[in-house]
Amino acid sequence: MLSIQSLHVSYGAIHALKGISISLSEGEIVALIGANGAGKSTTLNAISGILKPDSGEVIFDNEEITQATTVEIVQKGIIQVPEGRKIFARMTVKENLEMGGYSLSNKDKLRENISRVFEIFPRLKERRKQLGGTLSGGEQQMLAMGRGLMADPRLLLLDEPSMGLAPLLVEQIFNTIARIKNEGVSILLVEQNAQMALAISDHAYVLETGKVVLEGSSDSLMENKMVKQAYLGG
Repeated sequence: MLSIQSLHVSYGAIHALKGISISLSEGEIVALIGANGAGKSTTLNAISGILKPDSGEVIFDNEEITQATTVEIVQKGIIQVPEGRKIFARMTVKENLEMGGYSLSNKDKLRENISRVFEIFPRLKERRKQLGGTLSGGEQQMLAMGRGLMADPRLLLLDEPSMGLAPLLVEQIFNTIARIKNEGVSILLVEQNAQMALAISDHAYVLETGKVVLEGSSDSLMENKMVKQAYLGG
């Protein structure tokens, strides 16, 4: 479904991605784990068209999208839920969701998708008239994910969904990610909580300083000595 081949990305003089290659099959959750500055968010931004690679290819459904615009990429069904949530603070919960469904031309589909998001996140239904900026951190993460789901993604790019959340909320968010996968959405997950990321994903890549240093099934990486020492506290 998604294939990244020998991708190089720079910010000015900083060489952020150094020839990484990653693939994801339809129906999978693939995790990218690694320390801050490893290149995880840069990878998502290159897929989304926010950053243009120096070289390499991004291929989605056998079509190269490396130089496609962000709008074109969204229309193909790739939706990013950014790090830090970036919700519209002065809009209500419902208005935030409507913005997520901006690309939908059918109003019935828009209403249907809002109902689906409210079913997945009942808390958002309770808060639908509340301004986004007044929500708790966990509620804002739910809203960011719900807004992403509004556009009917085929591939959801999740950037640090558990950041800054209490352990109970982290568990709730990861349970929701599993549910979204079961409903047919493929997911590329960037997450510093390696334990949770490996527990929920099918396959994983370990990034260090812009390079893939390890990859394999999530179960195998969970047992890998280097991964245990570096990321799992053991």
